[in-house]
Amino acid sequence: MHFADSNETTEAQWLEHALGGDIRSFQALFEPFQAQLKSYLYRLTANREDAEDLAHDAFIRAFDRLKQFEGRSSLKTWVFQIATHLAYNQLKRRKRWTPDVSEQAKALVLENPALAGRIQNVLQADPETRYEIKEHIDTCFTCIGRNLPIEQQITLLLRDVYGFNIEEISNILGRSAGSVKHLLQSARGSMTDIFDRRCALVNKNGVCHQCSELNGWLNPKQDQQAALMQLDLVKGSERYDRDALYKMRAALVREIDPLRSPGAPLQEILLGCNRMAMGEVPVDSNGAAN
Repeated sequence: MHFADSNETTEAQWLEHALGGDIRSFQALFEPFQAQLKSYLYRLTANREDAEDLAHDAFIRAFDRLKQFEGRSSLKTWVFQIATHLAYNQLKRRKRWTPDVSEQAKALVLENPALAGRIQNVLQADPETRYEIKEHIDTCFTCIGRNLPIEQQITLLLRDVYGFNIEEISNILGRSAGSVKHLLQSARGSMTDIFDRRCALVNKNGVCHQCSELNGWLNPKQDQQAALMQLDLVKGSERYDRDALYKMRAALVREIDPLRSPGAPLQEILLGCNRMAMGEVPVDSNGAAN
């Protein structure tokens, strides 16, 4: 077992107690990466309730199977492996999203005033709610990720957003290191290609029309160009190629917790509209996406 030296005794004791059936000790081991696990599952599923349920199921399964944990990887990697398999089994029954999902969702909102009204109600109900350009980029990253085959999406998130190394991802997926590297290369290439075709945030025409339109609706008092220029992504747009721009987008996404950011309530609604547009859930006349 390899724990950090400063916590070795405490964590070893927690593990010993957890192996003896003490669920509170296991919770103490689980808690340091619980928020990260939930946000990972949220980005995979694009649904808060699914992420919460999957994280809960992973916790219960890991506790029930704790005696099978041999310490050949970190406990975090082992739990992520369990959670990833649960998410994979759920996602394989769903269709991949299409690159034009945002346009389809926009058309859905225009046809259904209740959806637009729900967005406005969230803004009015909580003055702390904000959906700024950086959060739009985060939402786009999730939506474009749903365009990928499941294993590519998983590999990309684990490596580029959550910082797992190739060996850890190999353990999580049960694939060879070479296979994981191939998945990662393919996923990055697809993400870069889709961003290049769909996102005009950084190009000769200036501000992305979709970002500008959405930001103008949700943040009417904000100077959109000024907000954009605060992002390193835009400051460096003339100096970097599209692969570098992908890395900058991924770096921005790493800094955001999609479940806790100021824009989280709005992102949840927008992703719900995308799920309706993709037929994952029926269109609700009351503007809800369940």
